[in-house]
Amino acid sequence: MSSSHRTRGIRQALIGATCLTTALVALPALAQTAPAPQGSEADSVEEIVVTGYRKSLADATNAKRESVAFTDSVFAEDIGKFPDLNIAESLNRIPGVQLTREINGEGLNVTIRGLGTNFTKILLNGSQIAVASSGRTDSQNQNREVDLDLFPTELFTRLDVHKTPTAGMVEGGVAGVVNMRSARPFDYKGDGQLIYSLQAGKNNQADDISPRGSLIASKTWETPIGDFGLLGGVAIARVKSTTTGFESVGWSNANMTCTGCNATGGNNFNWASTVPAGITSNGLTPGQAVDNALLAALNPGTTLQQLSDAQLPRLGRDSWSSGERDRDSYVLSAEWRPNDQLNVYFDTLYSKGSRSFERIDMNWVVRNSNFMVPVGVKVNGEGVVTEGTFLNSQFFLEYRPYEEDVEVLNLNPGFTWRPNDWIKLDGQVNWSRSVFFREAPTVLFNTPLNSGLNVTYANGGGDYPSIKANKDLNDPALGWVWAGGRVNVQAEKRVTQTKGAHFDLTLGDDKGTNFKFGVAYDDVGRTITALDNSARWQAFTCGGGGVTPQSPVPAPVPACDGRAGSAIAQANLASYIKPGPLGFITLDKDRFFTDSNYQAFLDSAPFSAAAATGAASGLIREKTTGAYVEVNGATQLLDRDLRFNLGARYYSTDQTIEGPQTVNGVLSFLSRTTNYDGLLPSFNLAWNLREDLIVRASASRTVTRPNPSAMLPGTTFADPSAQQANQGNPNLQPYTSNNFDIGGEWYTGGAGYIGVALFRKELTGFTVNGTNTIPFSQLGVPFDQLTNLQQQAINNRGGPDAATVTVQQQVNADGVLTILGQEVTWVQPLDFLLDGAGFTANATHVEQNARGNGAPAQAVGISPWTYNVTGYYEKHGATVRLSYVWNDAQISSGPGQNGIPVATINTDARGQWDLSASYQFDKLPTQPRVSLDVINITEEAQRSPFQWDSAAYTYYQPGRQIMLGIRGKF
Repeated sequence: MSSSHRTRGIRQALIGATCLTTALVALPALAQTAPAPQGSEADSVEEIVVTGYRKSLADATNAKRESVAFTDSVFAEDIGKFPDLNIAESLNRIPGVQLTREINGEGLNVTIRGLGTNFTKILLNGSQIAVASSGRTDSQNQNREVDLDLFPTELFTRLDVHKTPTAGMVEGGVAGVVNMRSARPFDYKGDGQLIYSLQAGKNNQADDISPRGSLIASKTWETPIGDFGLLGGVAIARVKSTTTGFESVGWSNANMTCTGCNATGGNNFNWASTVPAGITSNGLTPGQAVDNALLAALNPGTTLQQLSDAQLPRLGRDSWSSGERDRDSYVLSAEWRPNDQLNVYFDTLYSKGSRSFERIDMNWVVRNSNFMVPVGVKVNGEGVVTEGTFLNSQFFLEYRPYEEDVEVLNLNPGFTWRPNDWIKLDGQVNWSRSVFFREAPTVLFNTPLNSGLNVTYANGGGDYPSIKANKDLNDPALGWVWAGGRVNVQAEKRVTQTKGAHFDLTLGDDKGTNFKFGVAYDDVGRTITALDNSARWQAFTCGGGGVTPQSPVPAPVPACDGRAGSAIAQANLASYIKPGPLGFITLDKDRFFTDSNYQAFLDSAPFSAAAATGAASGLIREKTTGAYVEVNGATQLLDRDLRFNLGARYYSTDQTIEGPQTVNGVLSFLSRTTNYDGLLPSFNLAWNLREDLIVRASASRTVTRPNPSAMLPGTTFADPSAQQANQGNPNLQPYTSNNFDIGGEWYTGGAGYIGVALFRKELTGFTVNGTNTIPFSQLGVPFDQLTNLQQQAINNRGGPDAATVTVQQQVNADGVLTILGQEVTWVQPLDFLLDGAGFTANATHVEQNARGNGAPAQAVGISPWTYNVTGYYEKHGATVRLSYVWNDAQISSGPGQNGIPVATINTDARGQWDLSASYQFDKLPTQPRVSLDVINITEEAQRSPFQWDSAAYTYYQPGRQIMLGIRGKF
């Protein structure tokens, strides 16, 4: 049986078992119509509901106080009720944690303490988890990030962020480790509980309501063979989303010839060399030479040097993305406690997401153009164009809908056995599989050139430029043409799989002095397979036809011009165009795809080396064995309690990298196997200077494995004699970091405390472009795949074993990135002012310094300053929380963007207000709690500038989301 059939069978069994468990557990709960007597266990559970948020804060404070290492936690208020609607949002409340958001505003990935998302290790119930999805819109996610949007908060009880490691933790997170703990039946003892939750949400930019709901049932039994528990849960969301905005694909300047011109770099387009036909305004005559003298006359007040460096968006475009993000998630957990010594559990989670979106944008063509005449151009002090008119402009519609399906299944059995007071054995096995499929077609066609289309451009300090055409771009009859257009049919499939086993033996007092020993095995793999049938579909659709979905690819591929024989000929193109939702046209997708036989070309799409996102096809698999020893102790220093943890973890990784290469038209696959190992020491201590004052210190070494995309072993030759080659480097060494932390907390009572943490990381393992000379025989390229000229050249140099090739690839450098940071946290109940009120606040500051080769001047995607503030009131059944999260401006890329040496892509500072309010009706059946949640109250946008603040790279407006809900329990 294939693995896909196994996954499907397990999935169907899981869904059926979950439904059966829910029904089984619900029956006794529904049968209990009489209220529980006063003082019963049910009352204690209800007390958790009444003081849910405050209890979750108190649990987090107690967990921090009891920890020896630097750890922060978020607890569920009650079963099925987390403080936030999204796991990433909950983690974002923790000091030192930053969030990557999807363009619709939803939290997706997290970073910890000044390093990127790939340096954060995500665990599910203590075991490795991998999700096959491709990350944020327009990203490739070829690294080690885990998208969190498949994990609904309703099915989790606790999140832990370990900022300093212990030897017993799974290695791989230089920045830190996040562990997501799913619900288990013995978390909620009692006769049984059935919890329901329903919400209806509305985004102010979307037309439809977004429903979501959950149902969770939990019950424990006392049986002759011990205590037994079952928990089953389901969480479903149907989220409608519309995002409007602006995109530029970067900025650049014209290529001009004059003294002092082109000082910035870029030079991505040219002005027209002669006045185009049809232009007679501004005293111009068609055919007139557009020389420097004319450019100076047309743009008074702007020098030729300023005009040559004047920055314009390469493809300035208004964008519209609208669709639905569906998610169905199931959890099933069983626990058996035959006696006080043994606890056996089996956790299962299955989650599936489907995304269906229309995405359209109207592009003003600047990049690679040579047909516009600039008039009245003005620039600001940054060299960015603020106004101007551009004669003989051109636009194209880019219609690129996409469909995505992703699923993840995780199985996680384990046990804890305590045969006596000084021995404890923990064991755990894990297996997961995730599959992702994305189809991403593109249809592109243009306005005709020399048609009198002009652009009035204004960039006077708004969020993004105004680009106004003198003709109606929402008119299907404007004269749209195929010439210069294209169509693409592309898809991408990803599969990730993890499996492992972990065993930990504790000798001694579990709460005091003990020795821990452990062994672990983890096998993690990912395959990316790109599919592309664009050449055939383009030939069939607008290149004259004459092909089938599986016929030989035409050579050369005919241009997309709608010639006779095309399925969508130029004469019929307008009939497939209709007015769009944002002031410019869109495509009649169903008719166009049917008449161009899109589905058949998609179904037969062959393998491709790269996907539509730019992600490279390939495979990576890492098998890691590890072993560790820990000493945990508690002693006295100056008559005060001192707790410590000291240990070391050894790991050895066998890594297999496989990637495609095409040499002279022949496709083959290269596979490389490497091994590396390391020792990771760690030390943590916590000293109670007073009963309410704890001082902490930590020193450790952590590791993150290198970026798989830089290791794919495909080879390309840069010269006809096969002397120069470019190749991935499967021998890249991991990133390692030496970490030092010091801090402490003053516990002010109840959930309250004030905490300070100082940290330092010294990170190595960065890469630079390097060269290495090796014999051709070690290159991995079959000799018979070379051209005759290349074979002859190699034979002339002594044959494959003697002839050398200079290989350029990424190699490890000696650079060191030092990260210094400070975290401050204040959690304070204000019962002395108003019973039930309080606040939480934290701030994080990060500084980065680089030395040596390869280390970036600053890690990308990190805000130097972040802070979070939440005020709350919870009393008499009412709960109100108002939260604010601030992230300072970021650098989001390295320099050299679009050929401009100094240019980086940045991200503007952003703050977001969220409100959560609810009221519980204790006297009604199921004690329903009615809730109102408002996300992004002030409709804060996501904006990224291109080097200069006035040059918007992207701008997305996710809008405000309002949700009304009800939640109760039987």
